[in-house]
Amino acid sequence: MFNYCPKCQQPNISFINNHYFSCSICNFLYYHNTASAVAAIIECKGEILLTVRAKAPGKGLFDLPGGFVDHNESLEQALSREICEELSFKILPQQFNYFTSEPNTYNYQNIKYNTLDSIFTLTLEEKPPLIFETSEIIKASWVKKAEIDTESLAFSSIKRAISNYINLRSV
Repeated sequence: MFNYCPKCQQPNISFINNHYFSCSICNFLYYHNTASAVAAIIECKGEILLTVRAKAPGKGLFDLPGGFVDHNESLEQALSREICEELSFKILPQQFNYFTSEPNTYNYQNIKYNTLDSIFTLTLEEKPPLIFETSEIIKASWVKKAEIDTESLAFSSIKRAISNYINLRSV
């Protein structure tokens, strides 16, 4: 991430324990903390809504609706905002049910971000009309749970969450 110290511009910056950057000259410290992200398993009539990513990482692969949490947002507020931005339908934060969290890595522009992905669920009675934010999503599909190929999913956290969701719902 850094080749030179952002404070003193010297090349003596080290990434310590994959957690923080430290400069041995000026004592600059930068903690590269885990970023919060959210995703929704939206189910309707036995099918789960999957989106296809329009950009890297995971361009062209399936994903769940969601994204990063902004400053001063709750997880639920972030998920409501992301679904509205990506798919143009409104879900109130209180309509989501927390399901699980999964660690993940998000490689963006040659920087590895560690994320904690909080996964929520929502069951709908009817499928809403979807209008895609094409810079984020190429398409969306409702897929029967039994037909979901987790290897076609972009992120390991989403693979684990969907597998666990399907296994719990089929018991």
